[in-house]
Parts: sequence; structure tokens; C-alpha cells
Amino acid sequence: MSQSRFKILSSVSLFLVAILFLPSQATAQTRQQKIMGDKLKFETDGTWFYNNLERGFEEAKRLKQPMLVVLRCIPCEECVKLDDDILEENAELKQLLKSFVKVRVVGTNGLDLSLFQFDTDQSFAAFVFNADGTLYGRFGTRSDRTRWEDDVSVEGLSKALEAALELHRNYPSNQASLVGKQADKPMFDSPEKIPSLASRFKSTLDYEGDTVKSCIHCHMIGEGIQSHVRSEQKKIPNSLLFAYPHPKTVGLIMDPTQCATVKDVVPGSDGSKSGLKIGDRIITLSGQPILSIADFQWVLHHAPDKGGSIGVVSERGGQTIDLSLVLRDAWRTQEDISWRASSWKLRQLGLGGMIAELATDQEREKLGIKEGQMALVVQHVGAYAPHDRAKKAGILKGDVIVEYDGRTDLVRETDLLAYAINQVEIGRSVVIKIRRGLETKTMEVVTM
Repeated sequence: MSQSRFKILSSVSLFLVAILFLPSQATAQTRQQKIMGDKLKFETDGTWFYNNLERGFEEAKRLKQPMLVVLRCIPCEECVKLDDDILEENAELKQLLKSFVKVRVVGTNGLDLSLFQFDTDQSFAAFVFNADGTLYGRFGTRSDRTRWEDDVSVEGLSKALEAALELHRNYPSNQASLVGKQADKPMFDSPEKIPSLASRFKSTLDYEGDTVKSCIHCHMIGEGIQSHVRSEQKKIPNSLLFAYPHPKTVGLIMDPTQCATVKDVVPGSDGSKSGLKIGDRIITLSGQPILSIADFQWVLHHAPDKGGSIGVVSERGGQTIDLSLVLRDAWRTQEDISWRASSWKLRQLGLGGMIAELATDQEREKLGIKEGQMALVVQHVGAYAPHDRAKKAGILKGDVIVEYDGRTDLVRETDLLAYAINQVEIGRSVVIKIRRGLETKTMEVVTM
């Protein structure tokens, strides 16, 4: 690996790792104080490389150990409890971490996107590498704005790290099974080269000035790539719009405290039809060793939109079972994207800057709207350009959207966003019907 590549990776990984292990008392501090305190803590800790991926790879090679790189956005509070437990309280994990060279990265400026690819709508991600750059696995998942504990835990991280150590012990004889886990050729080499970010950010954090404002947050990467595709007058492919589908999209609820273990199966789902059962430990998916929900998402991310079959090897009651996860047509669009930070940009482009949520059963009954018909309650309307087009059209918080561009079947906000972005021509005026009390009104909003 080249020296420049190591430098870029180092600065990124250490920055993220520092955020991952921020102490809980930092919640009373400003963002700038958190960052600087975290920097000081880890630079003097002695067991972590802070923003120095190059040194991490060198040490991993010297010690013949795997390398753990943690990316964590310090200003985001959602994973701070996980950070506390890992660094300050969990003795078992602290002992396990001694088997790894550890790197902490707290921003994505200069991040080598040919190595680090993950679901960018989250504030925590971990990667385990061999010293030669081979990726053993990913950890870190999110499926809600706030409830990270449904997807990640200290116990789950420990199980994933134990499985990574096993892969390391068997390396390189198992190298062929790891090929599918490696990153793809990125559209842009690093985040600051994405056109919408290029004029605003540099490849390094500004520790002398406003560090917070100089940081490229994870969600800006996916958002920036989507905006770039849109700016070229192209449709945003489902692989970007519905990126890194969660296993629950195919009806599989995974246990966040275990290593790729099925916690529940939704009846009638693709997952249930595969034959997977509660308690099954998924050993490989599409031939790849699976250490976590994030590894599962990586496989789904690369699955075809039009369905297909994914080979599954699971362990059940001490026996190994071969199964197939057959994905139905358009399976990916069942994913919920409304919680994602990057969806705010989509709302600006397609909905004029409003946020809408499913009406409750009581609200439907009051309005006389049947189940299965569109009834999205406007929760927020942007007040300032370029998020104010819905406001200018006359739409108010509390209005219920019942029709968009002649469609009444866009039941979820996710369905509405996907249609507005990829089925409506850029710059076209869209007719929106809303219910305000017992009155029906018609508005027009222009897409961007």
C-alpha cells in the first residue's frame, strides 16, 4: 500500500475511533470541546493510533495482528453509550481488543473510499483488516434515527471481533472466501472530491479553527454522490437510493448481541421462505463469512434489484445447513429510507422541503381514508431556501397528503420519495392534493 494512501487512511481511521470511545461526561461539552478532548485522550492513551492509519498498518504487519479501525462522528450523540461501554466499562471487550492493532478515526476527510465502504447514514462503523489491506469484516448498523441498540451492542462487537480473529488465524488459506467482502471501485477516491463537497472541505480536519465545520460527516458522502448523479440529469439507481438494505427488509431480524444470528423471522417474507429459523447462526452468505449485520447488509447491497438467489450456509443445533435466500422482484424497495439523514436532501429535491409520516388509524378514520390509500401527515415544512418550496406552495404542518402527481398508492414516505426522485422530471411542477380538516386543497410544487 502506498505511503500517501496510508496517510489518508490513518487520519480517517483515528479520527473515527476517537469518537467511538468518547466518555459520557462529554455530553455537557460543546462539539469543539468534545473533539479536542477526544484528540488529547487518544493521543496520550498509548494503545490507540489516533488518525494515523499508516502507523496502524505498519504495526499490524510488525505484530502479525489484525487491525481494528473505528470510524465515529463525535458530534453525533446516538452511539455515545456504546462508546462509553467499549472504552470505559466493558472489561471483556478491553481484553479482546489487546489482540488487535487499534486505530481511531473521527472524520471522513481524506478517507480512502477504495478501502472504506459502508452505510454512510450512521455515526459508527468498524472495520477489521489484515496488514496487507484485506478486509475481514464490517461492524456497525443503523435502521432508525435514534434506536441504535436494536442493531449494535458491545456484546455483538465482541462476537464479531472473535470471529475476525478466527479468520485471521486461518489467513491466507481462506483468502478466496474474502474476495467478495473487499471494497468496489469508488465513484470518487475520497469524500472531498465529490463535487458538492469539493469547494467546502479539505482532505484534513482544521484543528486550528472550527474543527466541527471542517469535518465531512458520514451521511454527506452518500448524499453527495446521490446529488452528483441527480445533477447529471440521471435517475438515482436503487443501489444508491436504497443502499445497504437492512436484513429486516427481507424479513430477518438479527440479534444485535450475537454474531450473525437470527432473532426472529417475519412470516411470509423472503427470509421465512428461505428456511432460516430463529437461532440459526449464518456462517456464510453468498460464500462470504458473515460476522455481523453490517456484513449481511454488504451482501444485500450487491444483490440484484430484480431478485435472485443468495446461497446461505447456517449452523443449527451443531449441524451445518445449506439454504437459499430467494429475493422477490423489487425486494430492495421494501427498505425504509425515511429515517436516513441523507433523505433530507431527497425531500428538498422532490418534495419541496417537507417531511411526512404515515397517518395513524385514528387519523385515517377521521378523514375517511381507507387502509392502503395514501395518507401522509406533513410533520415539517422547510422555512428557508432551497427547502421552502412546499411552504411557498401553501402546504402547512398537519396537512395530509392524499395524492401526488395523480398517484394515491404511494403509501409510505419512502414510496413518495422514490417516485418523486426517479419518476418525476427535474424542474416539473407536480400537483399535490392535501386534506386540511374536512377540506381538500390542490397545491403545486416544482421538483429540483
